Amino acid sequence: MVEELPRYLRVLYPFKPNYLPVKGGQMHYVDEGEGPVVIMLHGNPTWSFYYRNLVFALKDRYRCIVPDHIGCGFSDKPRDFSYQLKDHIDNVLTLVAHLGIKKFHLVVHDWGGAIGTGVAQYHPESVDKMVITNTAAFRSSIIPWQLRFCRIPFLAKFFIQGLNGFALPATRMAVVKKMPREVRDGYLFPYRSWGNRRATYRFVQDIPMKPNHESYETLTRLEENMESLSDKKVGIFWGGKDFVFTKAFYEVWKKYFPKAESRYFDKYGHYLLEDGKDAVIEQIEAFLDK
Repeated sequence: MVEELPRYLRVLYPFKPNYLPVKGGQMHYVDEGEGPVVIMLHGNPTWSFYYRNLVFALKDRYRCIVPDHIGCGFSDKPRDFSYQLKDHIDNVLTLVAHLGIKKFHLVVHDWGGAIGTGVAQYHPESVDKMVITNTAAFRSSIIPWQLRFCRIPFLAKFFIQGLNGFALPATRMAVVKKMPREVRDGYLFPYRSWGNRRATYRFVQDIPMKPNHESYETLTRLEENMESLSDKKVGIFWGGKDFVFTKAFYEVWKKYFPKAESRYFDKYGHYLLEDGKDAVIEQIEAFLDK
């Protein structure tokens, strides 16, 4: 599918494709640059495209590994995959093992926070620094009405998979600054059909709000084991105009990591690397370079 990218999108996303068989099919990932490894994990409904500018900024001195979770980006989008948190964690662990990575920095956003925390807790000795942006890896009763709507049985499936009612609105609602048309097209390119939007629907359904949910135990375990990462160097960089991951989530992360270097950007939205591209990337670079 990478080869299908129109030329104007290949300018924005010129990376060589790599693939690895994991649970659910072929996982696509970016592998650019040389040096200390930085693994970047995206959320829903983005894909590795979200990190393109951070890769450009770092690849002259870091090796940037950016997978597309199964169902997202240029990875396979199977009908019969679980799309549960534990399996996304396992797939990233499979990638780390396949590449023989022994030490790495971690950058996470949205669902990448829970997935990355699972990876970090499995390999605490391998994680050097963690960059946490607009995400959660702990239980919360806070869920905005927009996400509640996207969890209504039957209606949500038609809205998200049929009308692209998650990825498309996100290109407007997740930012404060209007996206250039080509950037919006880049975010939407992998999600051009009903079948290609399975993950955008299933990720929303996988938000574990009650103990009987399939992923509730996994999320609870991540929360209870957070102390295993207490010795890590952590940078928390947050977009304050995020209506999903509000300031309350930012404060919880600061309680888990009271020594973290933190920066709250009150004028940027959920897609922090779009709204605050230069300023935020400069902060992340400085944190990793220390």
